[in-house]
Amino acid sequence: MRIGYFSSGNLGFETLIQLKIKPKIIFTDNKSLDLQQYAKSNNTLIYVGKPNTEQAEQLLNKVKLDLIISVNYIFILKENIFKFPTLGSINLHGSLLPKYRGRTPHVWAIINGEQITGVTAHFIDEGCDTGDIIEQKKIDISLTDSGQDLLEKYKSLYPTIIKLVIEKLQKGNFKRITQDNSKASYFGKRTPKDGIINWHKKSDDIYNWVRAQSMPYPGAFSFYNKEKLIIDWVKTREYEGNEAPGTILSTNPLMVKSGDGAIIIEKIRDNKSLDFEINSILQNEEI
Repeated sequence: MRIGYFSSGNLGFETLIQLKIKPKIIFTDNKSLDLQQYAKSNNTLIYVGKPNTEQAEQLLNKVKLDLIISVNYIFILKENIFKFPTLGSINLHGSLLPKYRGRTPHVWAIINGEQITGVTAHFIDEGCDTGDIIEQKKIDISLTDSGQDLLEKYKSLYPTIIKLVIEKLQKGNFKRITQDNSKASYFGKRTPKDGIINWHKKSDDIYNWVRAQSMPYPGAFSFYNKEKLIIDWVKTREYEGNEAPGTILSTNPLMVKSGDGAIIIEKIRDNKSLDFEINSILQNEEI
């Protein structure tokens, strides 16, 4: 099968390595150096940059693909690209569609306290993660999973799903499942500044907020004496005091009042060692 592999980043590279297939062409971005090196080492045709161009169309006309597989690709494909292959174009998305359409669905799932997520292989259409489903697998989210932990689960599952999809398409024994838009949810792109902690939230919500964004992600953060603290791990603690949320209740352990209890801060990024004072406030404001 003549496959075009459209992908970005480490997840896309590791998935390709585990697949052990040689695509006819790789489409990627200028920051995905591992994929670029793979193409060079394997004498694979490669296109780097935005895909919806005349040059990209000319390349696709030359290679005459049977299938496009999109894995963690940072660009949205338009109709002039995704309709090139004879069998269609498939995208892998890190949620149980139609839930959690959009960016970083695994991070949002943890933030929202989900216990189950998954991976969906779906046909690419004009919408954002709206195409017909061809394969779907569930993944459990444990209470201690970080965003990175969940991504590691994806890495082991993506190649398996792609192989199943290829097999189904080759045999022609697949069923297209239309997504139920009434059950759809959408979550947008996250930026580092979106990680600020709201100490008025419940302890469980703050715990999920922190673990979802811990290393290697930009991280949840707050401020102490106008110094930004990126917090990578916390645990919850029952507490019935009337202090304002954000108040430091103790320094050993470092415990902060939340909306319904307390949070013990267990890990601060960059090993910052600060002299905290009782009753000081972790400020929810920019410097």
